[in-house]
Amino acid sequence: MFKTLITLVRGQSHDAAQALTDANAMSILRQQLRDAAHGVEAAKRSVAVVMAYCDREKKALRRISAQLSDLEARALDALRKDREDLATEAAAAIAELEAERATTERAVATYDTEIRRLREELSLAEQRLRTLQRGKQLADATAKSQRVRGTMPDGVLNSLREAEATLERLQERQGLSEATALAMADLSASSSAEATSARLAAAGCGAPLRPDAAAVLARLKTPQT
Repeated sequence: MFKTLITLVRGQSHDAAQALTDANAMSILRQQLRDAAHGVEAAKRSVAVVMAYCDREKKALRRISAQLSDLEARALDALRKDREDLATEAAAAIAELEAERATTERAVATYDTEIRRLREELSLAEQRLRTLQRGKQLADATAKSQRVRGTMPDGVLNSLREAEATLERLQERQGLSEATALAMADLSASSSAEATSARLAAAGCGAPLRPDAAAVLARLKTPQT
């Protein structure tokens, strides 16, 4: 039971931490990108320092090569003048310079290799940083649009639905009123025509609209055949 409680507490702690991370994902992402950008700038400075060291070694190599050429020429001249002592001294200096040149050449080769590697890694890091920055911009735009969508249903959409229902009822009432008015106009026209016909019939113009008592009595007196 105690182990289960410990597992439950650990699970709840993880869920709470995950919920906190999710709720603050944009802030965390912005800070992570700032840290990454600072790291890329630091990497650039490191590459620049290595390149400066490499340039210094290359300058030293050029200096050593120039000294070797000068000493070799002077040693040969000393030999031609039978100055074995000076030629021997020059040979010792040449040997030391050749050893220094070999060491410097290895240093330059090491620096060149390291610079190529660092520049490749730096280029890849810059590409990844640009990709992340574009992704952050898209995520930021998406979050803003989601916030706008989140505010619309409760306010705007409900108002729109209510307005649509009100308009529909109004149109129904207007349609009924219009139909009623047309029907009343028809009824008025019909009543007016009937009244006119009744007045004409009463004046003896045309057939009577309804039989009167005299007509019925006359018909009854007429012998049936």
